[in-house]
Amino acid sequence: MDLRYPIGKFTYDEQEVLTNRTKFINEIASLPNKLEEVTATLTEEQLTTPYREGGWNIKQVIHHLADSHMNSFIRFKLALTEDEPLIKTYDEDKWAHLEDSNIAIQLSIDLLKNLHQRWVILLKSMSETDYQRTFKHPQIGLVSLNKNLSLYAWHGNHHLQHIVGLSQRMGWK
Repeated sequence: MDLRYPIGKFTYDEQEVLTNRTKFINEIASLPNKLEEVTATLTEEQLTTPYREGGWNIKQVIHHLADSHMNSFIRFKLALTEDEPLIKTYDEDKWAHLEDSNIAIQLSIDLLKNLHQRWVILLKSMSETDYQRTFKHPQIGLVSLNKNLSLYAWHGNHHLQHIVGLSQRMGWK
């Protein structure tokens, strides 16, 4: 198994999103509680263990999820209120090495709980036309909100599995 992609690389299938939109929304809704559950008994030493050689540690993964999902939420709002807004990218790895990636993970888990509550309310309120709206990503071009929903459902599960997989390999759970 490729430890970088424990659930496989992201692939987009528009029909799958149309068929499984509720499933994807539910995955986003449940992620913060799953993160809290899988990290509840981990020690500081375990939280600072990288999920793979050369990879981020669990703390960095949790804080990255908060950073990334805040950005995605804003991208949804921009796309819903502007015509094809150009979004700003950021260097995820540099963000993961800033000092706030060393703080207690509960701060980011709590942030994710509140953020995801708001995000799910927004997602459930959107029409089919809303999901077709797009934003411009400077490196990949136009991204529909359908695709972004699918990506972030995958993204949460992808990083959750980094933590679960490490815990299993190390015999922590």
